[in-house]
Amino acid sequence: MPFSNLRCLVAGGTGALGSEAVRDLLEHNAEVHVTFKDPKELERIDFRDHVVLHEADLADEASVVSVYESVGPLYASLHVAGGFGMGPIEEISQADFDGMMTLNAGTCFLCCREAVRAMRRSGRPASEGGRIVNVLARPAVEPQGGMLAYSTSKAAVASLTQCLAREVGEEGILVNGIIPSIMDTPANRASMPDADFGRWPKVEEVARAMVWLASPANTLTTGALVPVYGRS
Repeated sequence: MPFSNLRCLVAGGTGALGSEAVRDLLEHNAEVHVTFKDPKELERIDFRDHVVLHEADLADEASVVSVYESVGPLYASLHVAGGFGMGPIEEISQADFDGMMTLNAGTCFLCCREAVRAMRRSGRPASEGGRIVNVLARPAVEPQGGMLAYSTSKAAVASLTQCLAREVGEEGILVNGIIPSIMDTPANRASMPDADFGRWPKVEEVARAMVWLASPANTLTTGALVPVYGRS
């Protein structure tokens, strides 16, 4: 996956999945930009000196616009930021629902829009294009009770991904989404101690799928929602 001299941005690149995507991009010689919201996030990453960091609130339109304008000509934009929530419908307030939609679908929309603008500013021909990768979740395509707001917000990301792929395809911008199931992270192991961890996809495996979709090696796939479920 030849990323040499290609500029990539990972929105929400300090969490478990985002950090693995960043490391994978760096291993393939990409120029990597990473957003973070709280400076405390920087304490848990080991690549601070190898990326360009941007403090940003991805739910704030002006903040997202500023980040993408400062990054300059962009080849790939990977959108990992988001959040999770559970609860039966009778306990979900309007504010809860709106918050989940903003956190998942809203941040993804803003990053996608500004990524397209940045890719257009790069002046690359359609044959070289650009890449956008969004992150969904299995409940977006296999709905479950008890997480209505979360599932709905991730389903919106699925629709956004496929609609945008159709809209910008003629410009050579390929837009895809990955659908992880429960990933093997310390937090998930702690919350589900009786689960069979060997059936969960590893974070680095999910990141690798993202990075391939974002790479020049992907010359065809667009509008795809790629399941990365492991054996779960």
